[in-house]
Parts: sequence; structure tokens; C-alpha cells
Amino acid sequence: MGREEELKALEEELRKTKYNKRTEHAIGLLKAKIANLREKIDLERQKSKRKGKGFSIKKTGDATVVLVGFPSVGKSTLLNVLTNAKSKIGSYDFTTINSIPGIMNYEGAKIRIVDIPGIIIGAASGSGRGREVLSAVRVADLIIIVLTPENYKKIGVIIDELEKVGIRLNKRRKDIKIKKKPFGGITIATTKKLNIDEQTLKDILKEFKIINADILIRDDITIEDFIDAVRKNIVYIPAIFLINKIDKIRKENLEKIKKEMEEKGYKTIEISAEKGTNIDRLKAEIFKKLKLMRIYLKEVNKKADDKPMILREGNTVKDLCEKIHKDFVTKFRFARVWGSSKFPGEKVGLNYKLKDKDIVQIHLR
Repeated sequence: MGREEELKALEEELRKTKYNKRTEHAIGLLKAKIANLREKIDLERQKSKRKGKGFSIKKTGDATVVLVGFPSVGKSTLLNVLTNAKSKIGSYDFTTINSIPGIMNYEGAKIRIVDIPGIIIGAASGSGRGREVLSAVRVADLIIIVLTPENYKKIGVIIDELEKVGIRLNKRRKDIKIKKKPFGGITIATTKKLNIDEQTLKDILKEFKIINADILIRDDITIEDFIDAVRKNIVYIPAIFLINKIDKIRKENLEKIKKEMEEKGYKTIEISAEKGTNIDRLKAEIFKKLKLMRIYLKEVNKKADDKPMILREGNTVKDLCEKIHKDFVTKFRFARVWGSSKFPGEKVGLNYKLKDKDIVQIHLR
């Protein structure tokens, strides 16, 4: 049995196994085996790729946003509306066969929006170059899931396909530290009540060839969270969920869709890319979700610049210096900040955390 067949057999076994406390250990091991096998298959595929034949997404600008959805949900139209792109538009499936980028200029930021081929069921298993395309999405700073009133119920399919290639939407990495050691077996310490049997965690680690390690868990976790912590290829990406083509349905039906999605835990933005409905709201949400900050530079005895430098929430004066020029950190003396500072023009160091719309004056040696 090849690895692909083995993976399908394990997935089918997992699907048939009902979860309860008695089967928790078996399910945990099954999930670990599936995750480990997927990593091995991915590694083999990467090695076998012919040079220059891969599907990739280039990161440029202040952030990269990728449009993901089934074929014919209006992603190409949306790309054209948001950016200066000229993506081909058609009313038939698979209009887009390559990644098509465009730049959205918003609040001084240059945000790269990328349209990729439509996702089909089984994409993560390789259908229609699907796994290659989905794996390329991992570089995104934000993913926009585009649905329509006709297919919104299939949101779970897209989430599942993304999760199979190691992408987690609107989640954070759990605080789990795994420190390997040369001997001594597995020790597990936790600051939270652990709802998973320790032996299950130890057996999961063994599945990944980890037999000596100190584990520290500082979060409430699930088996999936623990497996993700062991794996090295998991990425956590924020997401926006869109319902496109709202001009095609009645208002009462749209309210029903919104309610259904909210009950499933998905907050949606309803748009019509063709009519331009709610596009400004979407642009604002993209900027907010990316957690971008506008920082205005100011020279001594001059007004602050009109055009901002774009940084990420949590960035410091050091990050700003590095973005301006590589020598600014080594030559740095101090900076003055207007906005988030305790008082106007407060003198601060490299580790000062900036806030959106701060004005910064940098003094060098």
C-alpha cells in the first residue's frame, strides 16, 4: 500500500470512529498518524516538483491578501473592483488558471490582492493541482473566503481543504512548549486543567519520533492543538468571509444566510462585486484585519509627512528604523513621538511600541 492509499484508509477509519472518552486515545493516534503522513507526502511532492513548474504567490507591498473560493463565485470581478488588475471575467468555471495579482491602495498602504484558481472538493489531495495551489496560499497575510448564496453551505469544504495543507483560519497558536532532550523520557507540566489523557499525548509524540522531551502547556487545548504544536508546518492566518452576488437574491433570504453563518461561527460581509455594494466596507475591514499602522515621519522644525510608513500592530521604533534604512538602527540616538506618547514629543528608545497614526521624529548620531 502506497502512502496515498494509506492516508485514505486512515481518514476513512477516523471518519467511522465515533468520539467518546473510551475512543479518545485511538482517535488521537489516528489524527497524529494522518498529520504525520501528510507531512511526508508533502515532502515527497516538493522533492519531485520540476524546477520552474511550481505554482507560487509572490509577496510584495505592505501585505498580501489571497482570494479563495469555489469556481465562478466572482473572485475575478472582486479583484478588478478592489485593485488595478485586469483579471479575465467569465460566467463559467475555471476562468482563472493562474494567480492574478493587483494592488489595492488604501490609507497609504499598498496591499497586494491575489486571485487564485477556484477550489474544488479534494483539492488538498491533489485534484486539479489543488494541493499545489492551496500550499501557495500559506504565504498570505490575510485570506478572503468568497462564497455566494448558492454555495455558502459548503463553507466547511473550503475550511477542511485549507486545514489539510496546514492552514488555520482566525485561530492563534496555543501556548505549548516542546523542548527535546537527549534522555529522560517525556515529562508534561501544565498551568491549566488537562482534559486529555497524558498517555495519549505521549503516544502522539512517539508517532512523531519524539521520545525524550519536556512539555509545558499554558492553554486549554484539544488533541488537534497538541498535534499542531508538534508539527512544524502549521500557519495561522486571519480570514474574512464574504457572501458575494447579493444583488441576485431577496433581502429576507440574505438575512437568513447571515443568521445561518453566524450560528456556525462565521461573521460575514455581504457584497456585490458587480454592483460595487459594500466594497468600501470590505476595504476598511481588510485594513483592520491586517492590523496595519500608519506612521508619519517628521523632520526637525518641519511638518510631518503626508504619506505614512506602513507597519504592523505591535511594531516598535526599531522596526520603523529597519524599514527606512538598514543603518538607522546602528546610528540611532533616540526618537520623539507624538500621538501615543505620554506627552507630545516624548523622547523614546528603539523598543517603544508605536500606535496607528503616530508621528515619529528620529535622531541619529
